[in-house]
Amino acid sequence: MLDQSRIDALRTLELAPRGLFIDGTFRDAATGRRRDVISPIDGRVLTTIAEGGEEDVDRAVAAARRAFEAGKWSRAAPAERKKVMLRIADLIDRHALELAVLGVRDNGTEISMALKAEPGSAAGTFRYYAEAIDKVYGEIAPTAPNVLGLVHREPVGVVAAIVPWNFPMMIGSWKIAPALAAGNSVVLKPAEVASLSLLRLAELCAEAGLPEGVLNVVTGKGSVCGEALGLHMDVDVMAFTGSGAVGRRLLEYAARSNLKRCYLELGGKSPNIVFADAPDLDQAAKVSAYGIFRNSGQVCVAGSRLLVEESIHDEFVARVASIAAGMKVGDPLDLST
Repeated sequence: MLDQSRIDALRTLELAPRGLFIDGTFRDAATGRRRDVISPIDGRVLTTIAEGGEEDVDRAVAAARRAFEAGKWSRAAPAERKKVMLRIADLIDRHALELAVLGVRDNGTEISMALKAEPGSAAGTFRYYAEAIDKVYGEIAPTAPNVLGLVHREPVGVVAAIVPWNFPMMIGSWKIAPALAAGNSVVLKPAEVASLSLLRLAELCAEAGLPEGVLNVVTGKGSVCGEALGLHMDVDVMAFTGSGAVGRRLLEYAARSNLKRCYLELGGKSPNIVFADAPDLDQAAKVSAYGIFRNSGQVCVAGSRLLVEESIHDEFVARVASIAAGMKVGDPLDLST
């Protein structure tokens, strides 16, 4: 059970300035620029992070490529990669509350949701892909008796990942873990307004034994660092979660550069549909209300449209409004919120 006193102790911790995480160490941006990390809870400056640029992206991609070519991770035995990734998951669990509170201070997610969705989901994701490492097999193609066709799966190289601000650790792990499991190197670009938990995750990955250069984190503006990654000739794969407009731009950057593969999870509308014969309209109303209003609606799968059968429309809308009116809006680190 969550303890308010532990949360309150963690929320007051002083946060040291953070640099870019490149080649296994924190370092300043090439320009020396920094940006304030402002908490949405109260507008206070928590710390500063490095403001990366194109030169820093080049350094991070070069470190990722060197690590990939060196083979310490990309050619490691599957069982060895599995051990490291399971250690990462264990460290995330061990530091779960610290990571959750850090993330809430940075982006404002409500703490009970943050604990499950951020470190909770991240640890589960690393374990899932760790267990898959030694269970995904190649194939023998169906051919004539005198022909042998083999399908052998190999890491592709350098994966660039750009993630949004609302659930950075969860969504970041969705991209980092499968890329690492396959033996790739990663350059991660967090949202400039929510980078702290992913910088801490990079530290934990190094502590777990991930070799230097295999995971790099470049903080900075999407219009600068994201564009540099999209246009980079030595990035093999781009993974992105965010808006359709930026997704289109990344496809354009891929076309203008090396035709890198792009895997895009883009925004959309997610309707809840409620019919008169629903077995429990009270439960449907509760799910609909929390589906859009929890975490201020800042959830990728928020039920942002509600389609209701006409015969129950007025009654159902009244139920949803009543539930919404009873929700407490307040400090995201207060368990009563």
